Amino acid sequence: MKYLCFSDLHCDKSAAEKLVAMSDDVDVVIGAGDFANQHRGISDTLNILAAIRKPSVLVPGNGETAQELQQAAKPWETATVLHGDGCEVAGVPFWGVGGGIPVTPFGDWSYDFDEDQAAEMLKGCPEAGVLVVHSPPIDSVDHDTAGRVRGSQAIRDIVEARKPKLVVCGHIHSDWGKQVQIGPALVLNAGPAGVVIEIP
Repeated sequence: MKYLCFSDLHCDKSAAEKLVAMSDDVDVVIGAGDFANQHRGISDTLNILAAIRKPSVLVPGNGETAQELQQAAKPWETATVLHGDGCEVAGVPFWGVGGGIPVTPFGDWSYDFDEDQAAEMLKGCPEAGVLVVHSPPIDSVDHDTAGRVRGSQAIRDIVEARKPKLVVCGHIHSDWGKQVQIGPALVLNAGPAGVVIEIP
């Protein structure tokens, strides 16, 4: 299965157009949140991405709520928005949880959850599937510009317990494009340029 993974478009229309072109050569598209900027401009990219005809799985970032993403994604007929729930695509189980985890320092506008809330939303994650989260597992692809780790312990715990084949995240811009292994799981901080990953 070939996946096109991206995150953190933040209203970048040209990046969205490139992702539409890249989607022709993959089986599934995964968007790991932050389509908007502080709840503004979400349709700027979603209206472009709606041209993607491949099955697509999306989670909200901390810049938009799940409800805002569901509303903006309505024209994108092949997209499924997940947040504390799952779906199946071509026989592969997916689970998705969006938002900033743990709570960010950005203030009231940020769509955030604490570790306990995240653990509750993650508990249905299936074994050996694909986990789509906005925030990275702690101590993985989550190093900010000062080198501090900014990821989630709850996400790391579920990755270690359920051993997904692929974990797609974003959120920490300084680690865009980086990949690490946590056990059998390939963990990718996707970024807006898009990364194609092939998983048997």
